[in-house]
Formats: sequence, structure tokens, C-alpha cells
Amino acid sequence: MHLTHSFMHDQKQRNSQQPLVLAVENHNDSLLLISYALELFGCRFICQTDSLATLVVVKEYQPDLIMLDILLPSISGLDIVRSLKREPLTRDIPVVAVTALASREDREYILMAGFDEYISKPYMIEDLEAIIHRLLEGKFDLDLALEVCQEKGAL
Repeated sequence: MHLTHSFMHDQKQRNSQQPLVLAVENHNDSLLLISYALELFGCRFICQTDSLATLVVVKEYQPDLIMLDILLPSISGLDIVRSLKREPLTRDIPVVAVTALASREDREYILMAGFDEYISKPYMIEDLEAIIHRLLEGKFDLDLALEVCQEKGAL
């Protein structure tokens, strides 16, 4: 499968034990924002705009967390999460809905579809960080994440 719209960030100086996050978003600006946030939080990450490749990428890389837009052009995030939760290999991977759908009904419907967490756009970076840390509890080298944040703040 051709993954021209994917990129993986795995800095050599980072500990390979840091959590791996897959972010699927069809808007490049939103994907760039997510990638900056994940880097700041000390995560390794794969970002892609091709929703058709998501299931293949998840099975191949087994990320610790998936951040998934709902309104994707080829396959909706709802259909993707339903497929992920049916597969024994992927059902336990936490999935966060990152979406512009912001009503109470939308949130309930999204969570009932199988998402583990929900955040609506636009979101505060602190809210995103709290969700990621809660879902990946115990998978972070917190000293490294703090160093990265301090380095970013010093720039």
C-alpha cells in the first residue's frame, strides 16, 4: 500500500521506549499541530492523511495510542474505530476522537462507537496533553518529557 501521505517521527536521541502515537487527520494544518504537540510531549509518532491505510498501519506498527479525526474523506473515523475494536490485535489500543463535532449528542455517539476519549477542535494543548497522559499512563519517561518541555520553553 502506498503511504505517500504518511510520515514517521522517531528522533534518534529519544528513548525508543517512548510511546508511539498514530495521528490520522485529513487537514494538514491540524496534523502539523498534533505533530508539534506529540513531539513536545515526548512521543514518537506517525502522522497520516490517508484514512484507507489506517488499519494496515495500525496492524504493522501497533501504536500505543491512535488519534483519529471523525470526518475523513474515504473512510470515516467511526468506521475505522469500529473495525479496530473488532480485531483482537487492535481492540485494546486506545483511540481518541479528535473532531469538530462538538455537541453533547455527537460526543455520546462517538464514545458509544468505541472511542476511548474525545476532544473537540479547537482544543487547548493542555487538554490534549491530559488525555494523552491519562491514556498512556506508565508509558512515558516523565523525566525525558520534562526535559523536552524545558528545552522548548528555553527557545
